[in-house]
Amino acid sequence: MKENNETSQSNIDEVKAERHKARQQKVKESVDAKIAKAQKEQGVLLVLTGNGKGKSTSGFGTVARSVGHGKKAAVVQFIKGNWECGERTLLEGAGVEFHVMGTGFTWESQDKEKDTQAAKRAWEAAEILLNDSSIDLVMLDELTYMVSYHYLEVERVLDALKNRPSMQHVIITGRACHRSIIELADTVSEVQPIKHAFEAGVKAQPGFDY
Repeated sequence: MKENNETSQSNIDEVKAERHKARQQKVKESVDAKIAKAQKEQGVLLVLTGNGKGKSTSGFGTVARSVGHGKKAAVVQFIKGNWECGERTLLEGAGVEFHVMGTGFTWESQDKEKDTQAAKRAWEAAEILLNDSSIDLVMLDELTYMVSYHYLEVERVLDALKNRPSMQHVIITGRACHRSIIELADTVSEVQPIKHAFEAGVKAQPGFDY
């Protein structure tokens, strides 16, 4: 009886293994077909938006990946101030060019005219990068706020994005991305919050939050 039970279980396991193999083969065929179809090479516009934490962190990870492949990358940081940024420290050491708006968060400066002028200066630096075919990747960190607050005209932003070098990749981060930028983008990911330590009174900490 014991041998029969063991044989029966062995048969069941074999059937399960064959079914799993068949399912995975179908998955492989689907993936292979998509890879075979996706042969176009072009610069990709990636938007990372939503209310959740991690948009800039994700963008910086892609910048690091680009540098790791010997590519040339540059970053323009809107909103952020001159406080220490771990990603900037690391990536500048790897040759990544940074331009920082430098006025800090808008709720700290509380000076719309000052912020508008700073945003325009930062965008002028971005336009130069977006016109430079030697730059493989440009990250426009927190750009969405500049459009939402009307510090920058969306038409001006769209024009630079549309007319950039054909193989140049661009990453835009920030909440509430303008619908026109989303429509132009090739890839859009929305990060949504489930829980956040800050809401529970945990302060932002170097090496983890910045």
